[in-house]
Amino acid sequence: MRFAISFLVKCLFSRLLLVFLLLTLPIGAATSQAAGEKKAAHPPMNFILVRSLLCQENCPEWISAEGRITSDTPARLRKILKKIGGRKLPVVFRSEGGDVDAAYAMGRMIRKAGLETAVGGTRLKDCPVGDTRCQAAIAKDGSAVGYTYSSGAYCFSACPLALAGGVSRVSSQWAFIGVHQITTVYNKVRVSYRIEYKIVNGKKKEISRKEVGRKVAGQSSSTKLGKKATAALTAYLKEMGVSEDVIGLMMSATPDNITIVPATEALRTGLITDMLSYNEWPGMPLCAPDAVAEAVCHSHPVVEAPVVAKAPVSQVPVQDAAAETSEELPKTQPMDFLLMSNGNCREECTQWISADGDITPDTPARLKAMLTTLGERKLPIVLQSNGGDMDAAFAMGRMIRAAGLETSIGRTQLPNCPKLDPRCKASIAKSGPTEGEVFAGRAYCLSSCTLVLMSGTPRIVGYSSIGLVRPTMAEYTRFSAYFDEMGVNAETYETMMPATSTERGRIIVPSQALELGIINGIIPYDEEPGLHVCGPEAKESLRCPRKAEAEIVPVAASVN
Repeated sequence: MRFAISFLVKCLFSRLLLVFLLLTLPIGAATSQAAGEKKAAHPPMNFILVRSLLCQENCPEWISAEGRITSDTPARLRKILKKIGGRKLPVVFRSEGGDVDAAYAMGRMIRKAGLETAVGGTRLKDCPVGDTRCQAAIAKDGSAVGYTYSSGAYCFSACPLALAGGVSRVSSQWAFIGVHQITTVYNKVRVSYRIEYKIVNGKKKEISRKEVGRKVAGQSSSTKLGKKATAALTAYLKEMGVSEDVIGLMMSATPDNITIVPATEALRTGLITDMLSYNEWPGMPLCAPDAVAEAVCHSHPVVEAPVVAKAPVSQVPVQDAAAETSEELPKTQPMDFLLMSNGNCREECTQWISADGDITPDTPARLKAMLTTLGERKLPIVLQSNGGDMDAAFAMGRMIRAAGLETSIGRTQLPNCPKLDPRCKASIAKSGPTEGEVFAGRAYCLSSCTLVLMSGTPRIVGYSSIGLVRPTMAEYTRFSAYFDEMGVNAETYETMMPATSTERGRIIVPSQALELGIINGIIPYDEEPGLHVCGPEAKESLRCPRKAEAEIVPVAASVN
């Protein structure tokens, strides 16, 4: 006899719900800021269409994207992209991260729309310092007027995945990009069903099943990427043109910590495609190849500098690219070398060799005299020069490489010296180091000075100008051999030079210098060139950790 029996059965099973949580902890100024906001519950990311208040007409606009990435953030982004239509506005991110799947979706939307991305914060006009995106400054249509900033801005955790969607993506040495492990959270759910059976040939057969309730029965998490999560991340990075090495960077930090990605690594892996210079800001669009000099955009096309001499490079001081760096440079003079210090060298100070002026045939002898005076002390050499004699530059570079010294670019300012004579004789110490300061801003190393710069181990720059020069045909063999010695790609260098004229120069940005190997590092935003070695009698401290090494040879005199 067939009959139907209806009854309620509770069945327990585990259903896996995949959630990505990305957290931030204090690491330096930016991470501390992010962590503090986290405690106050970061608001979900919102988008504001902002127009720059720093210009009068044809002002750039950008989409300011700040806050935590949540599952509904892609919908908000889609809404503002629909609003701007076909306009190609940069997206400027400041975010502690959030949902990984949402970040993937955002990156793909940005790439499909052909938009640029940047790391930066946005301050709206007339907003208080503690509320830089105040509602009062936002119009009813969601637009506002304001400006962006790099210093202390951050893009952490899932945010770099969204940033990667930009067709060009930029940051600066004053902003932070951070990654860490993805945490997968598994929720155990107790589900109750109403199940109907019937007996067929003496056996029970299920004929319907209906869920009638569910309750969370526990939770577990893991930082191990499963096969599906790994495949999804790898495919996304490949799609965006970002190296899989980023996965290694992510796995190097636990979810309770974060790895700050250095600018060199961000460029190498493709997380960013260029660095903003000190006079560029997030939200600036990328310059078109034919952009005029007055255009408000970043990475301006390089214009060949005017011819300044008809003699070979090795016979005259080269000043071909100086016009790019400053309208009024101090009058040039042969390069001299000063032993500099900043601070109390019996307690804690920094010391460096300031090398300033044109490179002449006798410059290597002056450098040798300075190095002999210092003995085995490895002080960094901070360069500022328009260039000059190429053979002398070769000799200086080989001397610096043999001594294992660091090179960088910087302006050394002596106290009580006029602006156009920053190394006035009256302020130079008669013996021992001369007190002064050093700055990366508006500093320059042009033409053959770059040959000296590339000899450092390491060789680092901040927001300073680097200039290239093309050798004559007669000089090319020695030029190429020197590049091989210094581990710099001469062929790539050659492709970046003007097609004609040995007397023309070219300014390059730090990212290009990194690509060529001219430099191998960028000075952090909160440091200046030469911040390296303490005085020979300095006490043990955080900035002077190797007292024994610093005491090798006390310096008795300065060499000019």
